[in-house]
Amino acid sequence: MDFGKVAVMMGGKSAERAVSLKSGAAVLAALRSSGVDAHAFDPRDKALEALHAEGFKRVFIALHGRGGEDGTLQGALDLLDLPYTGSGVLGSALAMDKWRSKLVWQAAGLPVPDYVVVDAASDFAAVEARLGLPLFVKPANEGSSIGISKVKEAGGLRAAYELAAGFDSCVIAERYLGGGEFTVGIVAGQALPVIRIVPATEFYDYEAKYLRDDTEYRIPSGLGEQGESEMRNLALRAFAVLGGRGWGRMDLMLDTAGRSYCLEANTSPGMTDHSLVPMAARAAGIPFAQLVLRLLEGVGHG
Repeated sequence: MDFGKVAVMMGGKSAERAVSLKSGAAVLAALRSSGVDAHAFDPRDKALEALHAEGFKRVFIALHGRGGEDGTLQGALDLLDLPYTGSGVLGSALAMDKWRSKLVWQAAGLPVPDYVVVDAASDFAAVEARLGLPLFVKPANEGSSIGISKVKEAGGLRAAYELAAGFDSCVIAERYLGGGEFTVGIVAGQALPVIRIVPATEFYDYEAKYLRDDTEYRIPSGLGEQGESEMRNLALRAFAVLGGRGWGRMDLMLDTAGRSYCLEANTSPGMTDHSLVPMAARAAGIPFAQLVLRLLEGVGHG
């Protein structure tokens, strides 16, 4: 397939810039190895109008976080009439916002962990009592576990809130579910094999995701055929409810009774050597270069 000149959108201005540069470099190398006329494009350093001026025909979005994964870039590319990988404006915006994605899932009858939106005036002791300990505190609009804390002791919620509030005005306190963390990659409407994530650290934080080599990624997940099928179906439903398109990743958790819950959706997941969608694709027999081409083939508008 002749893709024309392809911009690999990478870098940007978000807190996830460093990870995005790694994802973009991997995508760029894979596209070039397949003969695609691909070029790096960093919107921090160059205006989007240059996409037309330089003759680009489509865009592979390897940006993570705000400005790349939240619908703003997608809207700009729609106005420029340039097709791009991944979800459109609505799906991207909803998935980026952990609070509003939960509201949509709840409205659709899909399971989410119990949570409370907290602010500086919240009764932190009451929130701790309602959700129980340990609990997680996270900024609603950041990715890569940036700003997330695990509160294990009574009275710890306020400090965790203040940390998260440094990254976003909307902060969520969320019940801890003790049955394990899982992720499901989605490519062209199909769910990839489930991965169980077993971090060596306290939880699956930024360090465990990108810097450590002792995080376990279990494929097969240990859920069994029926459990894996149910989780993959839930991931597809949850992604579709948000308006997800093309490709992405759903993060889920089990409680101690084995029930699945939707944690968050990612519409521009990592594509680094530690990343989960490429890992699941390999388990399904899809090499990295082939995966990248499939994602580029699935570009669309709005």
